[in-house]
Amino acid sequence: MAVIAGTPSTPAPTPFCGSFRPLDCEFLLKPLRLEPTPIDRKERLIQSGERHYSEMLTPETLPSPAYLRLFRDLTETYARRLAEDVVSLAAHIAATRPAPLTVVSLARAGTPVGALLTRALIQRCAAEVRHYSISIIRDRGIDENALRYLLRALSRPPAGLVFVDGWTAKGVITRELKAALRRWNASNPERLDDRLYVLADIGGCADLAATYSDYAIPSGILNATVSGLVSRSVLNEQIGPADFHGCVYYDAFASADQTGWFLDRVSAHFQDATCREIPSRGREARAAATRAWLQDCMATEGITDLNLIKPGVAEATRVLLRRVPERLLVQDRAAPDLCHLLGLARERGVPVETAPAMPFLAAALIRSLRGAKGSDHPVRSNEP
Repeated sequence: MAVIAGTPSTPAPTPFCGSFRPLDCEFLLKPLRLEPTPIDRKERLIQSGERHYSEMLTPETLPSPAYLRLFRDLTETYARRLAEDVVSLAAHIAATRPAPLTVVSLARAGTPVGALLTRALIQRCAAEVRHYSISIIRDRGIDENALRYLLRALSRPPAGLVFVDGWTAKGVITRELKAALRRWNASNPERLDDRLYVLADIGGCADLAATYSDYAIPSGILNATVSGLVSRSVLNEQIGPADFHGCVYYDAFASADQTGWFLDRVSAHFQDATCREIPSRGREARAAATRAWLQDCMATEGITDLNLIKPGVAEATRVLLRRVPERLLVQDRAAPDLCHLLGLARERGVPVETAPAMPFLAAALIRSLRGAKGSDHPVRSNEP
């Protein structure tokens, strides 16, 4: 067995698939047993700086039947559009990156997208490709043991590694990826391309994106049950020097798993999906609009900690599912993309305000537990 870290006798960790088919995805993560931290307590620990978000997981529950219907309806509504975005991004990757390709998705928002891209690369581009999902954590970087495993244990060619995420908003993970790969390239013989490929770049901060529009990417509105029954990645005291970053595998949720259904519904449209050119314009305008709105929001709301603002449908959904929201802002309450968000807000008693000038369909404000909107002592450990 290959040795990638630790002492000479330390064996390499091994990948697992969760509920994905092996050809769709392999996780380079270490399954853990981890007692969940209640949402309110986790928020206090994060905002006080006592714990980093990556050390804890909030309890995950199965979606209600009504919420699951919303997810399925959203998937049916957007399956063709999503297929066109995926096929367009796949074609660009196949035409511009050397084979064999290794799709490296950033767990877990990037994982379903990485699986779809892999299917599209095979079905539409006849590409030689494998997909692995690895951890990247804000302020703590990328899982270098996972990179060593890919490059040295599996001998995947460095030039073919393609880093993929689902979407970008404020660019936190984009910046984390680039900083992490600068460190990697400075101290390792394998040179890695730091470009990030996403479906939707609503903040204008990714390198390549299929669209700059904010829309309800269906995989962004569920948690583990559309991500191979795998949790967000974990980096705590259970992770040793030779380990991959950790995760929890929710095998008890198997009867409600939507992972395979979601991939099949979208990939069913791949063969007849229109392949568009990746937009070459719009990134700068999108970035400027995002910056301007964030600055205005901070000034208007008296917020000094940017981490308390989460723009975009997907990020707002994550806040309502696993943070302590103060308010939900929506561009138009009648927008069909927002039905699930409005339902979550009703369930949790979160006030909803209409903000028609906002350059996103939605945004969520996290409740500050430190008093004046984060002004007491800003921390850098808020969950991205």
